Amino acid sequence: RRELSQDIRNKIIDKHRKGKAYKTISKQLEVPVTTAAHIIQKFKTHGTVANLPGRGWKRKIDDKLSRRIVGTVSKEPRTTSKDIKGELLDQGTSVSDRTICRCCLTQSGLHGRRPRRTPLLKGNHKKARLEFAKMHIDKPQSFWENVLWTDETKLELFGKAHQLYVHRLKNEASEEKNTVPTVKHGGGSVLFLGCFAASGTGCLEVVQGKMKSQDYQGILDRNVLPSVRKLDLSRRSWVFQQDNDPQHTAKNPKKG
Repeated sequence: RRELSQDIRNKIIDKHRKGKAYKTISKQLEVPVTTAAHIIQKFKTHGTVANLPGRGWKRKIDDKLSRRIVGTVSKEPRTTSKDIKGELLDQGTSVSDRTICRCCLTQSGLHGRRPRRTPLLKGNHKKARLEFAKMHIDKPQSFWENVLWTDETKLELFGKAHQLYVHRLKNEASEEKNTVPTVKHGGGSVLFLGCFAASGTGCLEVVQGKMKSQDYQGILDRNVLPSVRKLDLSRRSWVFQQDNDPQHTAKNPKKG
Protein backbone atom coordinates (compact mmCIF):
# COMPACT_ATOMS: atom_id res chain seq x y z
CA ARG A 1 0.00 0.00 0.00
CA ARG A 2 1.33 3.41 -1.04
CA GLU A 3 1.83 5.80 1.87
CA LEU A 4 0.57 9.37 1.44
CA SER A 5 3.12 12.14 1.58
CA GLN A 6 3.05 14.67 4.39
CA ASP A 7 2.07 17.35 1.87
CA ILE A 8 -1.06 15.46 0.70
CA ARG A 9 -2.10 14.80 4.29
CA ASN A 10 -1.83 18.50 5.11
CA LYS A 11 -3.91 19.38 2.03
CA ILE A 12 -6.64 16.96 3.17
CA ILE A 13 -6.82 18.69 6.57
CA ASP A 14 -6.74 22.13 4.94
CA LYS A 15 -9.69 21.32 2.65
CA HIS A 16 -11.59 19.72 5.54
CA ARG A 17 -11.18 22.92 7.58
CA LYS A 18 -12.58 24.87 4.62
CA GLY A 19 -15.73 22.75 4.79
CA LYS A 20 -15.09 20.46 1.85
CA ALA A 21 -16.92 17.11 1.90
CA TYR A 22 -15.01 13.82 2.00
CA LYS A 23 -16.01 12.95 -1.57
CA THR A 24 -14.92 16.37 -2.83
CA ILE A 25 -11.53 16.07 -1.09
CA SER A 26 -11.15 12.56 -2.51
CA LYS A 27 -11.86 13.71 -6.06
CA GLN A 28 -9.68 16.84 -5.93
CA LEU A 29 -6.63 15.11 -4.39
CA GLU A 30 -7.19 11.73 -6.11
CA VAL A 31 -7.16 9.71 -2.89
CA PRO A 32 -9.74 7.13 -1.72
CA VAL A 33 -12.60 8.48 0.38
CA THR A 34 -11.74 6.06 3.19
CA THR A 35 -8.14 7.31 3.22
CA ALA A 36 -9.23 10.94 3.44
CA ALA A 37 -11.63 10.04 6.26
CA HIS A 38 -8.89 8.16 8.11
CA ILE A 39 -6.47 11.12 7.87
CA ILE A 40 -9.13 13.55 9.14
CA GLN A 41 -10.10 11.26 12.03
CA LYS A 42 -6.45 10.80 12.97
CA PHE A 43 -5.97 14.57 13.08
CA LYS A 44 -9.03 14.99 15.29
CA THR A 45 -7.81 12.30 17.70
CA HIS A 46 -4.06 12.99 17.86
CA GLY A 47 -3.74 16.55 16.55
CA THR A 48 -1.23 15.45 13.88
CA VAL A 49 -1.11 13.66 10.54
CA ALA A 50 2.46 12.42 11.02
CA ASN A 51 3.23 8.74 11.54
CA LEU A 52 2.78 7.81 15.17
CA PRO A 53 5.50 5.99 17.14
CA GLY A 54 5.04 2.27 17.57
CA ARG A 55 3.21 1.76 14.27
CA GLY A 56 3.76 -1.38 12.20
CA TRP A 57 4.69 -4.91 13.27
CA LYS A 58 6.22 -5.35 16.69
CA ARG A 59 9.73 -6.82 16.68
CA LYS A 60 9.91 -10.39 17.93
CA ILE A 61 13.64 -10.02 18.56
CA ASP A 62 14.26 -6.96 20.71
CA ASP A 63 17.70 -5.47 21.41
CA LYS A 64 18.22 -7.52 24.58
CA LEU A 65 17.38 -10.82 22.88
CA SER A 66 19.49 -9.85 19.87
CA ARG A 67 22.54 -9.26 22.08
CA ARG A 68 22.01 -12.62 23.74
CA ILE A 69 21.82 -14.44 20.39
CA VAL A 70 24.93 -12.66 19.09
CA GLY A 71 26.80 -13.53 22.29
CA THR A 72 25.85 -17.21 21.98
CA VAL A 73 26.95 -17.43 18.33
CA SER A 74 30.18 -15.51 19.01
CA LYS A 75 31.15 -18.08 21.66
CA GLU A 76 30.08 -21.06 19.54
CA PRO A 77 30.20 -20.12 15.82
CA ARG A 78 28.80 -23.49 14.70
CA THR A 79 25.44 -22.67 16.29
CA THR A 80 22.90 -22.63 13.45
CA SER A 81 19.86 -20.42 13.06
CA LYS A 82 17.74 -23.57 13.43
CA ASP A 83 19.40 -24.25 16.80
CA ILE A 84 18.53 -20.73 17.93
CA LYS A 85 15.00 -21.04 16.54
CA GLY A 86 14.44 -24.23 18.55
CA GLU A 87 15.79 -22.67 21.73
CA LEU A 88 13.55 -19.60 21.35
CA LEU A 89 10.54 -21.81 20.60
CA ASP A 90 11.14 -23.68 23.87
CA GLN A 91 10.98 -20.29 25.59
CA GLY A 92 7.68 -19.39 23.92
CA THR A 93 9.00 -17.17 21.10
CA SER A 94 8.29 -18.24 17.51
CA VAL A 95 10.77 -16.72 15.06
CA SER A 96 11.83 -17.98 11.62
CA ASP A 97 15.49 -18.86 11.09
CA ARG A 98 15.52 -16.37 8.20
CA THR A 99 14.52 -13.57 10.60
CA ILE A 100 17.26 -14.65 13.01
CA CYS A 101 19.88 -14.44 10.25
CA ARG A 102 18.62 -11.23 8.63
CA CYS A 103 17.61 -9.17 11.66
CA CYS A 104 20.15 -10.38 14.17
CA LEU A 105 23.28 -12.17 12.95
CA THR A 106 23.83 -10.40 9.62
CA GLN A 107 23.22 -6.95 11.12
CA SER A 108 25.93 -7.74 13.69
CA GLY A 109 28.41 -8.74 10.97
CA LEU A 110 28.14 -12.49 11.68
CA HIS A 111 27.85 -14.11 8.25
CA GLY A 112 27.59 -17.83 7.57
CA ARG A 113 30.88 -19.09 6.10
CA ARG A 114 32.46 -22.46 5.48
CA PRO A 115 35.18 -22.96 8.10
CA ARG A 116 38.81 -23.17 7.08
CA ARG A 117 40.36 -26.60 7.47
CA THR A 118 43.48 -26.58 9.60
CA PRO A 119 45.83 -29.29 10.91
CA LEU A 120 44.72 -31.03 14.09
CA LEU A 121 47.11 -29.48 16.63
CA LYS A 122 47.55 -30.53 20.24
CA GLY A 123 49.02 -28.36 22.96
CA ASN A 124 52.57 -29.63 22.43
CA HIS A 125 52.30 -28.91 18.69
CA LYS A 126 51.32 -25.30 19.33
CA LYS A 127 54.11 -24.91 21.87
CA ALA A 128 56.68 -26.26 19.40
CA ARG A 129 55.47 -23.88 16.67
CA LEU A 130 55.73 -20.93 19.01
CA GLU A 131 59.28 -21.92 19.96
CA PHE A 132 60.20 -22.25 16.28
CA ALA A 133 58.87 -18.74 15.63
CA LYS A 134 60.83 -17.30 18.55
CA MET A 135 64.06 -19.02 17.44
CA HIS A 136 63.82 -17.71 13.89
CA ILE A 137 62.24 -14.29 14.36
CA ASP A 138 65.51 -12.43 13.75
CA LYS A 139 66.61 -14.42 10.68
CA PRO A 140 67.38 -12.15 7.68
CA GLN A 141 65.45 -12.23 4.42
CA SER A 142 68.36 -14.02 2.72
CA PHE A 143 67.91 -16.96 5.11
CA TRP A 144 64.22 -17.41 4.27
CA GLU A 145 64.91 -17.15 0.55
CA ASN A 146 66.95 -20.37 0.82
CA VAL A 147 64.44 -22.43 2.81
CA LEU A 148 62.74 -25.35 1.05
CA TRP A 149 59.42 -26.04 2.74
CA THR A 150 57.85 -29.49 2.36
CA ASP A 151 54.47 -30.83 3.40
CA GLU A 152 51.59 -33.08 2.39
CA THR A 153 48.08 -32.08 1.42
CA LYS A 154 44.96 -34.17 1.05
CA LEU A 155 42.29 -33.71 -1.63
CA GLU A 156 38.85 -35.27 -1.21
CA LEU A 157 37.91 -37.53 -4.12
CA PHE A 158 34.16 -36.93 -3.96
CA GLY A 159 33.91 -33.55 -2.27
CA LYS A 160 33.65 -32.96 1.44
CA ALA A 161 32.11 -35.71 3.51
CA HIS A 162 29.85 -33.06 5.07
CA GLN A 163 29.48 -29.32 4.87
CA LEU A 164 29.79 -27.20 7.97
CA TYR A 165 29.16 -23.51 8.41
CA VAL A 166 30.23 -21.05 11.06
CA HIS A 167 28.97 -17.56 11.77
CA ARG A 168 31.95 -15.25 12.08
CA LEU A 169 33.12 -11.70 11.52
CA LYS A 170 35.03 -10.79 8.37
CA ASN A 171 38.54 -10.94 9.89
CA GLU A 172 38.10 -14.02 12.11
CA ALA A 173 38.52 -16.83 9.55
CA SER A 174 41.73 -18.19 11.12
CA GLU A 175 40.60 -18.16 14.75
CA GLU A 176 40.59 -21.69 16.15
CA LYS A 177 36.87 -21.66 16.98
CA ASN A 178 36.11 -20.91 13.30
CA THR A 179 38.21 -23.73 11.80
CA VAL A 180 37.79 -27.47 11.35
CA PRO A 181 40.71 -29.71 12.41
CA THR A 182 41.78 -32.28 9.82
CA VAL A 183 44.13 -35.27 9.67
CA LYS A 184 46.31 -36.00 6.65
CA HIS A 185 46.10 -39.75 6.30
CA GLY A 186 42.38 -40.48 6.00
CA GLY A 187 40.42 -42.56 3.50
CA GLY A 188 38.48 -41.41 0.44
CA SER A 189 41.17 -38.97 -0.65
CA VAL A 190 44.41 -38.54 -2.58
CA LEU A 191 47.58 -37.45 -0.78
CA PHE A 192 50.18 -35.21 -2.43
CA LEU A 193 53.63 -34.29 -1.16
CA GLY A 194 55.20 -31.14 -2.50
CA CYS A 195 57.56 -28.32 -1.68
CA PHE A 196 58.02 -24.61 -2.25
CA ALA A 197 60.40 -21.76 -1.56
CA ALA A 198 60.27 -17.98 -1.74
CA SER A 199 61.04 -18.22 -5.48
CA GLY A 200 58.18 -20.57 -6.36
CA THR A 201 56.91 -24.14 -6.23
CA GLY A 202 59.04 -27.26 -6.48
CA CYS A 203 58.23 -30.83 -7.46
CA LEU A 204 54.95 -32.52 -6.56
CA GLU A 205 54.37 -36.26 -6.15
CA VAL A 206 51.24 -38.33 -5.63
CA VAL A 207 51.54 -40.65 -2.63
CA GLN A 208 50.44 -44.15 -3.58
CA GLY A 209 48.60 -45.88 -0.74
CA LYS A 210 49.41 -45.23 2.89
CA MET A 211 52.76 -43.48 3.26
CA LYS A 212 55.37 -45.09 5.52
CA SER A 213 58.71 -43.63 6.57
CA GLN A 214 60.51 -45.57 3.79
CA ASP A 215 58.06 -44.17 1.22
CA TYR A 216 58.69 -40.67 2.54
CA GLN A 217 62.44 -41.12 2.20
CA GLY A 218 62.03 -42.26 -1.40
CA ILE A 219 59.90 -39.23 -2.25
CA LEU A 220 62.56 -36.95 -0.78
CA ASP A 221 65.30 -38.68 -2.78
CA ARG A 222 63.36 -38.19 -6.01
CA ASN A 223 62.19 -34.62 -5.47
CA VAL A 224 64.29 -32.54 -3.07
CA LEU A 225 67.47 -31.94 -5.08
CA PRO A 226 65.59 -31.43 -8.37
CA SER A 227 63.47 -28.83 -6.55
CA VAL A 228 66.57 -27.10 -5.16
CA ARG A 229 67.95 -26.79 -8.69
CA LYS A 230 64.60 -25.71 -10.14
CA LEU A 231 64.14 -22.99 -7.51
CA ASP A 232 67.76 -21.85 -7.78
CA LEU A 233 68.50 -22.17 -4.06
CA SER A 234 72.03 -21.73 -2.77
CA ARG A 235 73.76 -25.13 -3.03
CA ARG A 236 75.78 -24.49 0.13
CA SER A 237 73.31 -22.80 2.47
CA TRP A 238 69.82 -24.01 1.53
CA VAL A 239 67.70 -25.31 4.42
CA PHE A 240 65.36 -28.30 4.29
CA GLN A 241 62.25 -27.68 6.43
CA GLN A 242 59.62 -30.29 7.34
CA ASP A 243 57.08 -30.67 10.13
CA ASN A 244 57.23 -33.25 12.92
CA ASP A 245 54.93 -35.83 11.39
CA PRO A 246 55.92 -39.27 12.82
CA GLN A 247 56.79 -40.45 9.30
CA HIS A 248 59.15 -37.50 8.92
CA THR A 249 60.93 -38.00 12.23
CA ALA A 250 61.48 -41.76 11.89
CA LYS A 251 65.08 -43.00 11.73
CA ASN A 252 65.24 -43.54 7.97
CA PRO A 253 64.36 -39.98 6.92
CA LYS A 254 66.67 -38.56 9.57
CA LYS A 255 69.54 -40.66 8.28
CA GLY A 256 68.81 -39.56 4.73
